[in-house]
Amino acid sequence: MSDLLKEIGKRKTFGIIAHPDAGKTTLTEKLLLFGGAIQEAGAVKSNKIKKGATSDFMEIERQRGISVATSVLAFEYKNHKINILDTPGHKDFAEDTYRTLTAVDSVIVVVDVAKGVEEQTEKLVQVCRMRNIPMIVFINKLDREGKDAFDLLDEVEQKLGLSVVPLSLPIGMGSEFQGIYNIWENNIQLFLEEKKQRIGTAVKFDDINDPKVDEAIGEKAAVTLREELELIQEVYPKFNRENYMNGDLQPVFFGSALNNFGVRELLDAFIEIAPNPQPKESDSRLVKPEEKDFTGFIFKIHANMDPKHRDRLAFVKIVSGTFKRNENYLLVRENKKMKFSSPNAFFADKKEVVDESFPGDIVGLHDTGNFRIGDTLTGGEKLSFKGIPNFSPEHFRYINNDDPLKAKQLAKGIDQLMDEGVAQLFILEMNNRKVIGTVGALQYEVIQYRLEHEYGAKCTYEPLSIHKACWIEADEKSEEFQEFARLKQRFMARDKYGQRVFLADSSFTIHMTQEKFPNVKLHFISEFENS
Repeated sequence: MSDLLKEIGKRKTFGIIAHPDAGKTTLTEKLLLFGGAIQEAGAVKSNKIKKGATSDFMEIERQRGISVATSVLAFEYKNHKINILDTPGHKDFAEDTYRTLTAVDSVIVVVDVAKGVEEQTEKLVQVCRMRNIPMIVFINKLDREGKDAFDLLDEVEQKLGLSVVPLSLPIGMGSEFQGIYNIWENNIQLFLEEKKQRIGTAVKFDDINDPKVDEAIGEKAAVTLREELELIQEVYPKFNRENYMNGDLQPVFFGSALNNFGVRELLDAFIEIAPNPQPKESDSRLVKPEEKDFTGFIFKIHANMDPKHRDRLAFVKIVSGTFKRNENYLLVRENKKMKFSSPNAFFADKKEVVDESFPGDIVGLHDTGNFRIGDTLTGGEKLSFKGIPNFSPEHFRYINNDDPLKAKQLAKGIDQLMDEGVAQLFILEMNNRKVIGTVGALQYEVIQYRLEHEYGAKCTYEPLSIHKACWIEADEKSEEFQEFARLKQRFMARDKYGQRVFLADSSFTIHMTQEKFPNVKLHFISEFENS
């Protein structure tokens, strides 16, 4: 038991969230660099560095310079095992990010110094606040001209509704950027511009009033820095770990991920303050990490991690106990025992087989089609973890087969991509036509690209005027439901799991339906049912 507690104490699992292009994937790369996991970091899109980012392993990600799939990366740093989930920032892939947030114990929010708080950041932070996930804010790209540090702190407080406490402070900005004062450790690190890709050495001063500070950054900058530090002490609360853990206080760090600046400070503080694996609520009780029996849940499925092998991997977050290779575990929804001979740990697209894993770890299990997102695995206990939602899509299109000889490949491709949660499939009851619903239009391109390149199937789309997918809750034998189904038969469909769905063409239709058929309840979110 003490071994299990020791392993739990070593682990930190967190997600990185931000608006696209705020520097999220670059920050991930630099954290790996400090962890010694990679020797040289690659920016997502920089012509100077031809190396692609380690966490962007799908071909389409490298072409577009954006992240479209959540990657899982693990590294060791200062005797801690750190699991990072690098999420897609693009709003078209928001659903993948929302689901990933069910698997993290804390979050780092990246904010661009010039653009400040952007729309997608607001949405993601709202999800974190709903779940009281502890957050650290990293204000990035200080080597570029941007907003004043205090204006940014105000913006983070007002737009995101957070209560911030700065734990570092920039000295100058843009062309006048000279370094960072680390409030957490009480020292200064100067910016040496020439070493961009490898870890530079720091020049440190332990006392803000040391005359050498004036020599290093200039008298004017030193005076400003001392004034700003005084202001911080007066205006902002002192850092309190309990408040941070409850989601009531958010520490802020400044830096430049591309230039490796302020990243080590962020990582050192993160290791000290961020939570270890946390308990999780199930349908019957609260499950604690230190329990000896294994439990875990699937928050993501990824097909074709390696296109040569057509493999599907289910990503499992371990909640409690120890997961062991070749042991029998219960897939609760199917009431079926399964064992896994080659569970994987991750380093982006590199995988290695692991013999045992502990709470907080993310393990990849090879899947032949048994798993769904939201499934629970246990050592035998019948419980299900809650709260992995399926949202109503915002875009709908018919999908047509472009090559009749490849119907089988297309069916398999759609099936597997829908299991991944890339999009949702609805089959019209009237004529069995397939409708694909997505959160964002860009997903159609991803589906088309992946069907062709991974499954050898071509498809075309046809527009369809649908406003929302509504999951139906009703007594299907009642006269009211029969009348509703008769009137709306053109818009009745089933989702992938056979649940009834009404595809409403406008908000007016939804309103009128609810008035006319009060006992037919319409839902815009389907919890992935584990029943």
